[in-house]
Amino acid sequence: MPRRTPSRTLPAARFGDEVLALLSPLYGTAFRLARDRAAAEDLVQDTLVKALGARDRFEAGTNLKAWLFAILHNTWRNRLRDAGRARVDVDSGLVDGAAALGAGAAADTPESLMLRDSLDVDLQAALDELPEHLREAVWLRDVDELSYAEIARVLDVPPGTVMSRISRGRRGLFERLTGRTKESGAPAPAAGGGGRI
Repeated sequence: MPRRTPSRTLPAARFGDEVLALLSPLYGTAFRLARDRAAAEDLVQDTLVKALGARDRFEAGTNLKAWLFAILHNTWRNRLRDAGRARVDVDSGLVDGAAALGAGAAADTPESLMLRDSLDVDLQAALDELPEHLREAVWLRDVDELSYAEIARVLDVPPGTVMSRISRGRRGLFERLTGRTKESGAPAPAAGGGGRI
């Protein structure tokens, strides 16, 4: 594959500045994926190392945020695949509750405070109950504000799958937040409707 011409790449200083400006949303998404502060920090670090190593392949004028999120998600999927044989299922709600009781305020980081303050407790619980593939799509659209096409590239799925996952994820959130279910006969949310979380 031929290298991009220098006129099509960002200067190193500008590239670094733009990447640094995206650290907070990258960490937020990494934390949503990993559900652990240290693992999220490692995931962001690995993402940045890969991005800096591939800087010459990033084309100026394209969406740096989507490119970084694609690297982050690919890195996360690779970690899951590599750890798949030794994977242990954990009740994250139980672990989070125990950690909150045992650690108290000393465990609060600026990032966790920001996430906690920005999401209502009920919304956070409903989001955590969604299957991971739906939660990822909703998070990337409604929190990170990526377009459907960008999410498709990040998750490596067709755009139609992204739209379906977001629709099903939002419906799941609506049902969990309102206590409505299909069996109860309650009206479903408007198709494609709903705002951002």
